[in-house]
Amino acid sequence: MTPLEKWTLIHYCSGMRNQTSRSAEHVALFRALETARRRHRVFTDPYAKGFLTGTHRLVAALAALPAAGRRIEEYIDRRWPGGPRASAVARTRLIDDLALEALARGARQVILLGAGYDSRAYRLPGIAAARVFEVDHPATQATKRRLVRATVHPSRRGHVRFVPVDLVTGDLAAALRTAGFAALEPTVVIWEGVTNYLTAAAVDATMRLIAASTASGSTLIFTYVDRAALDGTGDFSGVTEWHAAVRHGGEPWTFGFAPAELPGYVAARGLRLALDQSAREAADRYLEPLGRHEPAASFYRIAQAEIL
Repeated sequence: MTPLEKWTLIHYCSGMRNQTSRSAEHVALFRALETARRRHRVFTDPYAKGFLTGTHRLVAALAALPAAGRRIEEYIDRRWPGGPRASAVARTRLIDDLALEALARGARQVILLGAGYDSRAYRLPGIAAARVFEVDHPATQATKRRLVRATVHPSRRGHVRFVPVDLVTGDLAAALRTAGFAALEPTVVIWEGVTNYLTAAAVDATMRLIAASTASGSTLIFTYVDRAALDGTGDFSGVTEWHAAVRHGGEPWTFGFAPAELPGYVAARGLRLALDQSAREAADRYLEPLGRHEPAASFYRIAQAEIL
């Protein structure tokens, strides 16, 4: 590893430990690293690097050099053995596929709930035919809007409507109505990387609101952390280091589901569980066939449910 690569990684790791509200940028970095791969990449996100600042942007630039890119990925995977990078890559591809399937079935609206630096509104093929509502905390969204204006051509963002609202204290239904959301039209809701930072009450209220506010047959795609990874009852490789990193960054995990209880939980809120798999299983599906034997988390999960 060159001195420049080593310096970059040290500063990246320091930021992951010490900066607050950086999870969205970390995931964008992982998408940028994936996009920089010349071979065997599972998606392309040309906008991810536009959401990066400072050292994260430098890391992404270094990754354009194939040898440096592999070393960066390998270092991250060794430093956090739970596999946050490959987990983010695998879940991104799985959610992309699930969203495209929902659009192909007739969904005409997309809600990105807690959108962070999600770029699906601009990169998924055919999504411009739908209305996309990006929902996020006002402060986070203000930063994203500025970066989107600098990164995404105006012709690729006319279908996107920004909805600034705090998911814990705000009125999501009212904010969506104001933005022009049509409750009777089929919708796909993507709730990625959010539930594990909320309270049980906020998750419950949000899921009930989604079920009540979207048309029958709409799709909810969400991620969650296995509760056993939070309470210490599960034996998961790397969970201690990963959780410590997000906790030290000011964003501790506060909520998780027990997978065995999830079908009943969503059914009680007006949904039917259609899929529930771990990031490890998603990596087995998308990465392993390419010869990419990379660590991914069995405690980080992706679920899909249908609104009844």
